[in-house]
Amino acid sequence: MNYDITFFTLFLLGFFGGTHCVGMCGGLSSAFALQLPPHLNRLGLIVLLNLGRISSYVLIGLIVGLVGQIGISLDDTRWLQNGLYIAANILLLLLGLYLAGLSTAATQIERIGRPIWKRLNPILNRLLPIKSVPACFGVGMLWGWLPCGLVYSASLYALGSGNAVQGGLYMLAFALGTLPNLLAMGIFAAQLKTLLQRRAIRLCAGLLVAGWAVFRLAVML
Repeated sequence: MNYDITFFTLFLLGFFGGTHCVGMCGGLSSAFALQLPPHLNRLGLIVLLNLGRISSYVLIGLIVGLVGQIGISLDDTRWLQNGLYIAANILLLLLGLYLAGLSTAATQIERIGRPIWKRLNPILNRLLPIKSVPACFGVGMLWGWLPCGLVYSASLYALGSGNAVQGGLYMLAFALGTLPNLLAMGIFAAQLKTLLQRRAIRLCAGLLVAGWAVFRLAVML
């Protein structure tokens, strides 16, 4: 893989996936923001929530990167990495079409993480409403495990990296791409949701993601 281009791809996936983030995580981000203790700094806690979420994404990247590293060390060939690269970009294409409102196929992939989320959700409920700084960070970390096709697509890149550290860095690039939208969602929830749910913006963002996936596949072939 070309690491620089992959970092850029994942950052774009997180950023242009903002329309999906608003639909999927925007409600949670707004709800968490409304539950923050009034005696603590609101902006600081919103940042802390997102730092917890980013920490979980990086942890996921480290885990799947390590799995890929073990797999590649057992079978020293390129076919596994190439297969994961193709799968990641096909999923990226499907997500782009979903963001554009042209297909719902990508939503089926989010079912993969539901068993894990069912186990984590009761823990999240015990931390709500947020009453302290540690609880705020904990809620953010649990939030990072919410089933999400965007996260799964980024995770495939991390898995295909064949390296734990590289996988963590890939997920960090993706997380940084999501950060502007979800930070703004916590602060300007109503205004941002209205903007990003406009049909023209969803279509443009989705087609950009899908077009980038097609380009990546064409370059490989």
